[in-house]
Amino acid sequence: MPESSFTRDRLKSVGYAVKGAWHLLRTEGSIQVQFFIALGVTAAGFYFGISRTEWMVQLLAIGMVMGLEGVNTAVEKLSDYVQPEQDPHIGKLKDVSAGGVLLASIAASIVGGLIYIPRIFS
Repeated sequence: MPESSFTRDRLKSVGYAVKGAWHLLRTEGSIQVQFFIALGVTAAGFYFGISRTEWMVQLLAIGMVMGLEGVNTAVEKLSDYVQPEQDPHIGKLKDVSAGGVLLASIAASIVGGLIYIPRIFS
């Protein structure tokens, strides 16, 4: 019966992940903004009839930004838990984490521009 235990453990892990994603969406303003942007570009994708490849790239960009936003939130919360006082080392760690989200957001914005600007102006 080890296979049954493996399957049950994986399903539990997925449940925890869904619970975490839902908590993130309910409580964090930054991920809520990203979520509504994702809804907007998804609607735009249907409106403009983007290609299968463009859907794949767009979905990867959305997933990258939202996933990194979740990791950034976890880094910030863990940092605040470990060191509730102002600390320059923790501050740098939080800045680097936020910088990762910024870089992903810039890349995602470029992807969006490459997909939608030609359609908007044609």
